[in-house]
Amino acid sequence: MTEAKLEIQMLHDRVMVQVSEGSGERRSNGGIVIPATAQVAKRLVWGEVLGVGSQVRAVEAGQQVLFDPEEQFEVEVQGESYLVLREQDLHAVASERIEHGTGLYL
Repeated sequence: MTEAKLEIQMLHDRVMVQVSEGSGERRSNGGIVIPATAQVAKRLVWGEVLGVGSQVRAVEAGQQVLFDPEEQFEVEVQGESYLVLREQDLHAVASERIEHGTGLYL
């Protein structure tokens, strides 16, 4: 008997995100590797939006978002880990549209 695949629909103001590669360890300007476990200050991470609930207004699937990894829930689907956040827990959205940004680019 084969398992039926079910599509996941996010509800309300929820956003499903997959953490971007390279959000873990990083390098300083001098080339020193800083492990993901090193904490100097609270560090925000980038992730890709995979799905949004019907009440989400500021982000769409496929966009990169900045968020605090402490303010989320983790879920595993078919062996892959994803994060579920509220839209209000997102700090920034990276977009190709130039409306009112910071002048910084990924």
